[in-house]
Amino acid sequence: MFDDKVVLVTGGTGSFGRRFVSELLAEQKAAKIIIYSRDELKQSEMMSRFSEAELRVLRFFIGDVRDKERLSLAARGVDIVIHAAAMKRVESSEYNPIEAIKTNVLGAQNVIEASIAANVEKVVLLSTDKAVNPINLYGATKLCADKLFVAANSYVGKERTRFSVVRYGNVLGSRGSVIPLFKEMKKSGTIKITDTQMTRFWITLEDGVKFVMACVERMQGGEIFVPKIPSMKIVDMASTIAPDCEQEVIGIRPGEKLHEVMISNDDAVNTYEHQDFFEIVSPFKNLWSNVGKNLPSNGALVSKDFVYSSDGNDKWLSSEDLIAKLGAL
Repeated sequence: MFDDKVVLVTGGTGSFGRRFVSELLAEQKAAKIIIYSRDELKQSEMMSRFSEAELRVLRFFIGDVRDKERLSLAARGVDIVIHAAAMKRVESSEYNPIEAIKTNVLGAQNVIEASIAANVEKVVLLSTDKAVNPINLYGATKLCADKLFVAANSYVGKERTRFSVVRYGNVLGSRGSVIPLFKEMKKSGTIKITDTQMTRFWITLEDGVKFVMACVERMQGGEIFVPKIPSMKIVDMASTIAPDCEQEVIGIRPGEKLHEVMISNDDAVNTYEHQDFFEIVSPFKNLWSNVGKNLPSNGALVSKDFVYSSDGNDKWLSSEDLIAKLGAL
């Protein structure tokens, strides 16, 4: 899919962006990879990790997704856009709501408009489980971005640009995740957890990157792709990481859910199950003149009462599985 293509990665210096670019260099033969981000220090640090041969393929572009003019310049000649740039911390978004809206909502619309103007072939948005039935601003802004990307297929006209969304759960060991926090707490002898019943979806960064790549290959436009990934209780994760530490229950924080949902009951009527992922098809797809209307060829429509939640999951991450995955991070 990526051979001889020009690929633009917004937020390319983040955890996902760095791993995605590394996988792209190792597994694909992209003609050019553009890393678009606003932090020159992170770009400089990222440059130092690649060989001279790899750097010939890479372009480091300073810019903010809030700046449509700059984004449009970066998108010239691009075939595939992976939109990973976002404000992602719940507490930061709550305290700086308009900044989250500018980046996550208006930034997503800028990506859409710049991609259409540049006649980009495929554009994928990285979403989150927090976009489903959101109770915090971060989740609400990502829900807006999801809606914008799906709807963007309706006004592309006869151009080739297609938009889809990839939604998955918490990334094991990523910056800001609970694992580095637990490892730091371990030094004090006490691990603070919010609720003993709390569950979360978990995916490794490598699996997340590979899933996004596969979705770029299979997308027609307007789909929301959700991988089948395991759940784990936060308390079990804490016990695995710090078995000898005491645990202190501090209560759920503002804007936090007890369990996460990646597919709500309201989306069940448009959700198809595949072997290792779910596909939510837009109910407006048949109205779009520019997008392939074929329903998932090897998917089965889920039941009307279907919900994909972290507490009702049929796949669970054991302590042994977590230790094996942590060793590989």
